[in-house]
Amino acid sequence: MQALVETIKAWQLHPFVDHFTVALIVVGILVDLVASLMPSRVWPRLMALTLMILGTAAAWGSNVTGGWEAGRVWDNVTGPALDVLKRHAWLGDKLPWVFLVLAVWRIGTQFTLFLARTRPIYLLVAVIAGGVILYQGSLGGKLVYEYGVGTALMPTSATTESPEPSSQATPAEASPIPTVYNPSASPTPAASASPAPGAAAVAPASPTPAASSSPAASPAASDAAPSDESSPDASPGATPAPKNL
Repeated sequence: MQALVETIKAWQLHPFVDHFTVALIVVGILVDLVASLMPSRVWPRLMALTLMILGTAAAWGSNVTGGWEAGRVWDNVTGPALDVLKRHAWLGDKLPWVFLVLAVWRIGTQFTLFLARTRPIYLLVAVIAGGVILYQGSLGGKLVYEYGVGTALMPTSATTESPEPSSQATPAEASPIPTVYNPSASPTPAASASPAPGAAAVAPASPTPAASSSPAASPAASDAAPSDESSPDASPGATPAPKNL
């Protein structure tokens, strides 16, 4: 039995049953209003009675399938959608009882003389209840078409939390990359530029003075050479001194 219930839940019959509920009840009330204009005709009133009974049964089916659907999506609905869902669910719990009372009342107005006198009051209450069920149906449409509740587009807690850390982690990892490359790029042109002028300054300076000094020193050496040659003349004067010793 539980397997059968789970299979029926997987069919997601709530929207399907809801459309029958609204259609049967609203059409039943309209037919009953038209039947009031034809008191001599019995079949419109019997048709309205039948539609109200079927609509009440469908309302209980909507209540059951709506409970299944609420158990599936309730935890994933937040914000304004949750407020709409609460109103929709609250009306879904109360309206089946309202239409059950109306169905019993409608049977009484059809087959008992005492309740037949309350027919105008019944029609007024039925019209109000029909307006409320149309409002509840509009809330269900708002949940689906504006907030995506019950569809594949419905946001969940996993999908809402996952993009935030990823988007925050991406700039955190990318921010150090420019800070590492910018310093490394700035000294490279400075280093490449500094040796170029230094080498240009040292290269021409070192060979030029060396070449200019070598000729200056060579005449000095040539001048010193003759002075050395004159030294032998003085050496004889120096040698006799040790002989006297």
